[in-house]
Amino acid sequence: MDHDLTKGNILQQLIHFSIPLILGNLFQLSYNMVDTIVIGRFAGSTALAAVGTCDQVMNLLILGVSGICIGASVLMGNFYGAGNKDKLLEEMKTLVFIGLLFSLVVMAAGIPLTGTIFRLMQVKPEMMAEATLYLRVIFAGMPLTCLYNIYAAALRSIGDSKTPIRYLMISCMINITMDLILVVCFHLSVLGAALATVIAQGCSALLCIYYVDRNVPLLRIDWCSLRIDRSLAGQTLSYGGMTALQQCSQPIGNLIIQSSVNALGVSAAAAFSAVRKIEDIGLLPGRSISTGITAFTAQNKGARNEERIQRGFTLAMRLEVAAGFLMCAVILLLRLPLMSMFTQDEVIIADGVRYFNLIGFCYALPCITNGLQGYFRGIGKMKVTLLGTLTQISVRVIATLLLTPVMGISGVGLACVLGWTAMIAWQLPLQMHIQKNGVLEQPVN
Repeated sequence: MDHDLTKGNILQQLIHFSIPLILGNLFQLSYNMVDTIVIGRFAGSTALAAVGTCDQVMNLLILGVSGICIGASVLMGNFYGAGNKDKLLEEMKTLVFIGLLFSLVVMAAGIPLTGTIFRLMQVKPEMMAEATLYLRVIFAGMPLTCLYNIYAAALRSIGDSKTPIRYLMISCMINITMDLILVVCFHLSVLGAALATVIAQGCSALLCIYYVDRNVPLLRIDWCSLRIDRSLAGQTLSYGGMTALQQCSQPIGNLIIQSSVNALGVSAAAAFSAVRKIEDIGLLPGRSISTGITAFTAQNKGARNEERIQRGFTLAMRLEVAAGFLMCAVILLLRLPLMSMFTQDEVIIADGVRYFNLIGFCYALPCITNGLQGYFRGIGKMKVTLLGTLTQISVRVIATLLLTPVMGISGVGLACVLGWTAMIAWQLPLQMHIQKNGVLEQPVN
């Protein structure tokens, strides 16, 4: 079911749109979360560190695919807000074609290059075999991951953020069940965890496709005559390519940061794997609100509703700040039991707690950056989102390289704070300038 975000109560729409996204992203993250917990409990710290190392590469892949989809969904939102349903369907066909081609290329290149990737990341020899096996299975499942992201982004562009969550719930249950069977019962370690993730992602993709084919004629495509619209392909690659670069620059920086953490030893690598999982869940509300801002702004830009765009941004930023302060409170109060979920190793737990002691007061900052990025994506300022992410990750990487040898894993936390601050320092004044001069008067880039 599609939802028109150009009319009605703005705050209610943002909340109703964001809540399913929070749940959906929570279930999607739980794929890797369950892998990490099961591996840490039943396969040991070396396997846990191997899976954590793979997470950085997996994030690069998933964010690259989702970046293309997010950029394309802005176009879809514009077409939907303007009432141009023919263009909306043509964009859907073009996105599926481009997305599948991209995922097949990544799969074909990634499987043979896995060992090289990990050598560049300075992965310890004792982790190499398990990390390589895990990542190759993930590469093989890339087309399924791509299809889910395409259909989820398309549904969100027409205001439907609820449907993808229904199928992610089912696939998450499949993932948990397969983890327990393959890792705990059959002792397949990282291979079982990787297979469980790919099978679950495939289920969510197939269920989304089935739902759209049966219920959403706006997005229904004929697979036998799938084609690409050249003019829309150019726009899709301009929007989606820029967003993919923006999305990928973050995990590329994280790969460098992961290399610095790996150099500290297996315990530090395992602790960093755990804290990243906790942060990913804690930052879900802010990221989901950001996606809501993008969909809301894109539809209202298509409808040329300037005043509504600005009111929506103000309300959304209030939600972002509230989400950030809530995360601060939860992390600071529960940092010890949260780390204990992943391992009983006291050294690993202590490393994680030290990290949260430093960064636990600062989680409102990434929520603010998420809100700004969602706004700029929605108005078509893809270069701004790219430069914002490059600012943030560049400062983080440089600070990590300088601070980690002195402060250990806590240096990574301080580097995050510096990166978020640098990004806000120039994006917030730019947003205020655009708001003053009018969104609809701005050139798209």
